[in-house]
Amino acid sequence: MSESEDLAVRPRTAIVVHVEPKSRVETHDRDADARLAEAVGLTAAIGLNVVSRHIVPLGRPIPATLIGSGKVEEIAADCRAVEPEVVIVNAQLSPVQQRNLEQAWKTKVLDRTALILEIFGERARTREGRLQVELAHLTWQRSRLVRSWTHLERQRGGFGFLGGPGETQIETDRRLIGARLAKIRREIESVKRTRSLQRKARRRVPFPVVALVGYTNAGKSTLFNKLTAAKVFAKDVLFATLDPTMRGLKLPNGTKVILSDTVGFIADLPHELVAAFRATLEEVLEADLIVHVRDAAHLESEAQKVDVLKVLGELGIELGTDRPSIEVLNKIDLLEPEVSDALLNGPHRPGLPVAVSAKTGEGLSRLLARFEADLSNANIQFGLTLDAADGGALAWVYRHSQVLERTYGDDTAVTLTLSATPAELEKFANRFGTKMLLEQGDLGDS
Repeated sequence: MSESEDLAVRPRTAIVVHVEPKSRVETHDRDADARLAEAVGLTAAIGLNVVSRHIVPLGRPIPATLIGSGKVEEIAADCRAVEPEVVIVNAQLSPVQQRNLEQAWKTKVLDRTALILEIFGERARTREGRLQVELAHLTWQRSRLVRSWTHLERQRGGFGFLGGPGETQIETDRRLIGARLAKIRREIESVKRTRSLQRKARRRVPFPVVALVGYTNAGKSTLFNKLTAAKVFAKDVLFATLDPTMRGLKLPNGTKVILSDTVGFIADLPHELVAAFRATLEEVLEADLIVHVRDAAHLESEAQKVDVLKVLGELGIELGTDRPSIEVLNKIDLLEPEVSDALLNGPHRPGLPVAVSAKTGEGLSRLLARFEADLSNANIQFGLTLDAADGGALAWVYRHSQVLERTYGDDTAVTLTLSATPAELEKFANRFGTKMLLEQGDLGDS
């Protein structure tokens, strides 16, 4: 077997090092083992086989290496024993710290930001997604020109942190990077204009937008597929979804909405990615209803909720203040039966979480009803009298409103009690004029 063939079949290995500041231990923020497990999951998401893992308590950051010399040597001995392709440090490293650790461990070192960027580089499929990731990648790398960039040569998908000499080498010159960043930003502005036009077109329809948000691997794409019969990639890996997907969905009483599946959030999401993916997340910014999907079976579910709310806050979104929001407790099929039953059969009022299993379909009917209830709060109820034989008008009415009641008179007339958005109500007034009998206040007195 040749050397190249041997490299192709040999598993790509990694050591994962989670750095746990003692200040975080004292505040009981999140469990170190859970953070290590998440880092291992991120590493596995790019096809690396984790052969060793370490938790390193950190009292005081060391400027040269972040962690103490004793731990540096301990991990160096591990590297000599297992010869990993890369060491993943689940923390933010300065360029100097990264360089010094690579020299000490005689292998490539990636910090948390680089690892997430690598995942995004491999997973993004659309032109917009690739542009967003490249923008984040170059913004992050521009501060690291103090060291050699030869480890960033590419020969595969992603952004080449793990590749060797290949087809494209990322330029090391700041001027060229600046020019490329300017070009990417112009292209992203073009994408934003296109998406803005698409949103305007949807508003002319108009259908409310329901956006699914949540921690990565909370089950958003599985829920999206279950509700819309779509075939969005859904897998039990971190960041399975990067590019937003939208599908039409009809609710139980006939309301038509657009359901949007978005990229998952994660603790300590690099600021470069939050900024770069703002265009992608504009679907969330413009949504009429935000649905926060949580993994109810995860031990860190509450901490994950805090992380999601923090990222949404950075985007300028405060759930429950400027627009309706629903909290969904997903994956109840993984809970103990008595716990799952209690969640499913508990009170179902506005403001309370909705328990579902996207996998089995349990609770989805209640969730759809909540969608409709929350979206219809701003609707206006009114009455309309039509000729029962006017099939075209009746069909138009059903397309543009919810029909709450239908009453036939002694003659050929049919009186409908309807609910519609203010925008749709204007269309009714333009089409039917004086045939509109009742507005919301009158209905309460009739």
